[in-house]
Amino acid sequence: MIVFLTLIYVGVLALLVKMKIVPNKPGTWLSIIAWVVVLFVALFIPMQWGAPAGPVRILTYSVQIIPNVSGPVSKVIVEPNQPMKKGSILFEIDDTLFKSSVSAIKAQLEYQEKRLQQFKKLASSNAGTRFQVEETQAQVDRLKAEFAAAEWNLQETVIRAPSDGFVTTLALRPGQRVTNMPFMPAMTFIDTSKKLVGAQIHQIYLRHLKVGQPVEIAFKAVPGRVFSGKVETVIEVSSQGQVVISGTVMPTQQVQAEPFFVRIELDEDPMLKQLKPGMVGTTAIYTESVGATHIIRKVMIRMEAIINYVNPML
Repeated sequence: MIVFLTLIYVGVLALLVKMKIVPNKPGTWLSIIAWVVVLFVALFIPMQWGAPAGPVRILTYSVQIIPNVSGPVSKVIVEPNQPMKKGSILFEIDDTLFKSSVSAIKAQLEYQEKRLQQFKKLASSNAGTRFQVEETQAQVDRLKAEFAAAEWNLQETVIRAPSDGFVTTLALRPGQRVTNMPFMPAMTFIDTSKKLVGAQIHQIYLRHLKVGQPVEIAFKAVPGRVFSGKVETVIEVSSQGQVVISGTVMPTQQVQAEPFFVRIELDEDPMLKQLKPGMVGTTAIYTESVGATHIIRKVMIRMEAIINYVNPML
């Protein structure tokens, strides 16, 4: 943008020299340096906090599919990279043992329930003891709980999609054994039910940011378009501000001023369906400071949107 405005100044200056309105002297052409300095001091330096800009990404949740029960896989229903709805079947675990467990507990429960009824009749006619009734009632209650747990385990042999999305990098095959260990996921599910827009803004400009401020974004994959939105929240911590629990003393590291994440809420737009997780772009946030510089940032973000037609670089 500085080069563009400087070229405009040079063109106007050359025209004035040609029309002999200003003299063709070295001092005239040296005024270009003064023009560049004025641009920096009056516009571009204040614009950095009046309308800060930074890279932006479309984010989504990646869910590790870990079954609640262990066993060999009997069927793999899902196809890789195919959109699916919440509750669709991903794969099934062999349920033979789980059905047997349900049947065994159900048989014991029915037997104990019959005994309970018999002991109640005996106790009512003083032919039995109240202890027998209470003991059998406790066994019935325990078996009911075990039966509910066994039925739940049986239902969990069918693993379903936790939300709308798709499975990527599918390596699971029938016969492979899966476990309910958190460090051994069966597959990775990409949640597409909600897209997150995260921008990185240098922390020196955070003092000017507020929730609700207007935002404009030019995405690399949608050239020629500028999307509007607003600041949803400013994440109040960066990676260098966290302390991870460990058994060692926290090591020293090189400290640098890393950017903070700002979450953006996009306005409704039919083009939003084209935005896929991983798409990147540039965002501009218009604060209440140095409002005169906003027009420069608006021009810059639109120039970048047009240049995205031919510029493949980030």
